[in-house]
Amino acid sequence: MELRQLEYFVAVAEEASFTRAAERVHVAQPGVSAQIRRLERELGHDLLDRSGRTVTLTDVGAAVLPLARAALQSVESARRTVEEMAGLVRGAVRVGMVVSCGIMDLPELLSSFHSLHPDVEITLVEANSDSLIASLLDGQLDFALVGYAGSTPEGLAVRVLADEPLVAAVSASDPWYGRESVSLDELLTRGLISLPPGTGLRGALDAACGGRQPRIAFEASAPPMVIMLAQRGLGPAILALSMVSELHAVRITDPSPWSRLGFAWRSAGPHSPAARALIRLVENRMTANP
Repeated sequence: MELRQLEYFVAVAEEASFTRAAERVHVAQPGVSAQIRRLERELGHDLLDRSGRTVTLTDVGAAVLPLARAALQSVESARRTVEEMAGLVRGAVRVGMVVSCGIMDLPELLSSFHSLHPDVEITLVEANSDSLIASLLDGQLDFALVGYAGSTPEGLAVRVLADEPLVAAVSASDPWYGRESVSLDELLTRGLISLPPGTGLRGALDAACGGRQPRIAFEASAPPMVIMLAQRGLGPAILALSMVSELHAVRITDPSPWSRLGFAWRSAGPHSPAARALIRLVENRMTANP
């Protein structure tokens, strides 16, 4: 019995077609048929019923299929383990980050990772946090720097980089300049400058509003533009406290919007060796520099 025979059998069973299975495993159809016939002769039973318009499993085939899948998965796990133990981390890792995030130098982190594992192909995309989280959960990304409000998104593991309040950042010409705080009710009377829906900061603001709609006068896709609009005296900008430098930060109370920024990955896995190596690098850095 050979592993390729099990692979071909699983492909035919899942595709219900020798033709589609052959395309899937990149082997000519006669080669797939011949290998499965050899497997059936060795087992002494037919695994597939070829009499209908589509290929179906026999009773014996239905019993063998989960065992064949488990065998292939075990071999793949063994291969990944050997590669990691031998230090042969290869393949690809897909990384996402929120737009214009200045808290973590992700390019520098990826540069360090590339120096350690030059055979790994790295893909980096920028998007809003909601899109990044969805891409993590459906497997399109391995790892991402995301912002979010409240508890950790379901299905993800997160190492938090920043956990801080949102503030209303204003210029010297604003009526709130010099104030220490404003209530959320007061905030909702003003036209605000904010990031768009789908971002962590906007999600934190919307969550604090509890169903009430903030009046967004200016909406910009990245924090630098939000800051520039506030510097021109166009209204309070909703920012994380760490983003405020040349503006005056006014605390928001009753309640206080709170936002988190962190590295996230799927909690369930399985992760590729390359993705696990990147996660280990991040965790080691955060442990060394808490």
